[in-house]
Amino acid sequence: MARYTDTAVAPGAVRWVESGGGPLIALPEAVLPFWAGADGDETSSDYDRACDLDGHIGLLPVGDTRALVLGREPAATTYLPEHGTFVRRYAADSGAGLLADVPAALDAADWEPEARWRVPGPVVLFDAACPGDAFRGRDHVRVELAPGRYGVRAARVATGPRTWLGLVRLRPLTG
Repeated sequence: MARYTDTAVAPGAVRWVESGGGPLIALPEAVLPFWAGADGDETSSDYDRACDLDGHIGLLPVGDTRALVLGREPAATTYLPEHGTFVRRYAADSGAGLLADVPAALDAADWEPEARWRVPGPVVLFDAACPGDAFRGRDHVRVELAPGRYGVRAARVATGPRTWLGLVRLRPLTG
């Protein structure tokens, strides 16, 4: 099991990514330069497009692929590779306690319909307001995904009276 840390300096520790108030995105590294974030002269920035999505997850075209948008809520989020899941901290007394609840939450989750996402390789989770070529030095997590198609589904789970978490599970698809 991964360990919790706010700074993620320790090897094997979980790193939480936070936003300035809007959604987070998981963007394939191959198209990072094409994501303008909140910058740009257009009437609708990439960030605006991400904010316009409804639900816990959504997919937006970026270059020749798509970004996975993790809702509009600015919940601290991490990726747990052992579960193939982004975990979003909506309410919790501690990150460690929340992480301990993940296996049971995955079993108890009432999942939303599955979306299909094709990725060309690793993705980077960061604040959607940030341009893709400027996320370094800011909160981000690189997620090692093999190229291919994934089923993506989301759920929101209460694991205690004061603990709520969001789950966004990735499932490799064959064929």
